[in-house]
Amino acid sequence: MGHKPQPRRIDISGIVSGYVLRLARESIPRTQTGLAEDLQVDLATLQGWESGRRPLANMKAGALLDLRRRLPALGAETELVQLLDAAMDADRILSGALSPPLRLEQHPLAEWVHTRATAHMFAWAVNGTPPPMLANRPAPRRRGAVPEAPIIPVQQRLDLFTHLRDVAEGASSTSGTGVLLRRQAAYLTSYDDSPDTSAWTAHVLHKGRGALSVHGWSSLWPEARSTATALARQGDPQPLRDFIERALVDDDAGEAANLNYWAYWLGAASRPQPSDLFMRDRELTGWDPITLLRLLARGLQEAPTYVELYAHSIWALVHAHPWLPQAAPSVAGVLGERVGKILDTGVISPRSRRDLCAVQYQLSNRT
Repeated sequence: MGHKPQPRRIDISGIVSGYVLRLARESIPRTQTGLAEDLQVDLATLQGWESGRRPLANMKAGALLDLRRRLPALGAETELVQLLDAAMDADRILSGALSPPLRLEQHPLAEWVHTRATAHMFAWAVNGTPPPMLANRPAPRRRGAVPEAPIIPVQQRLDLFTHLRDVAEGASSTSGTGVLLRRQAAYLTSYDDSPDTSAWTAHVLHKGRGALSVHGWSSLWPEARSTATALARQGDPQPLRDFIERALVDDDAGEAANLNYWAYWLGAASRPQPSDLFMRDRELTGWDPITLLRLLARGLQEAPTYVELYAHSIWALVHAHPWLPQAAPSVAGVLGERVGKILDTGVISPRSRRDLCAVQYQLSNRT
């Protein structure tokens, strides 16, 4: 009796960046033929980029740079073009998980600290949840059956999360690259909403809850923060509240690490980081406080799951830079409205209410 042939594995090595490129093309708008002519490439080449069969990340650096410059010049939305970097990062994480390197220290999740934009692109590929900036975007008119998101096939999704679970359990807890790999792999598993994986993720994350009481900076601090936020995404807000009380409040090193992480995670700090050590900077250099305030104010509205961490972080930022409301009155005005709504209608902890009341007072006295 013959064996049933295995289904052909679809190449997804460039699926996310290819989909973003398609959105950028449609925003001009251009047909594939039209954009291929504009870029002076074969139609098959452009189709390969958009399908993911020809990953953008495999282009020569000069050609990729030229593409990124040409798209806005042709009329593509700048925000979409800017998402290409995060999309290529997500593609690399997906490819690294489905075809892992022989040495784990060469795993994409061990080589650099990823950002929120990359995590959003990853989530888009595994569960179809679009990034916030694309969530309310009207779908363009298309001919034929075109996917509504760069979602990877079911079997590869299963393989992906199996790999991430294995890495989260097996990565070193002492080496720098191992700690980063374990932290980021465990965090990404929380994007899997299947019952089995959700239960596994909750179990593994709860095993690490002891790290939530860490004071000051240590290699456990980033893992504790990731653990708390991942559990909050799964509907358990108490670990995040514990983390705020034990690892941030009245701890200057913890407060600084949190603001440094936010600046990197949200994009106020653009320099890539190979490890978590940048969070130790007590001087809060390398990022613009006004930009971070604006991004935190936006996140306060976009991410209700983490509203209490946003609230405390905004308080800490304004406390560290009391001149911010005067220096950024438009941002302060928007923030004041959002803080007022949360205080009037939100169900938040007493700590978060105190933090937001203090922020509201600072904002109201900015003149």
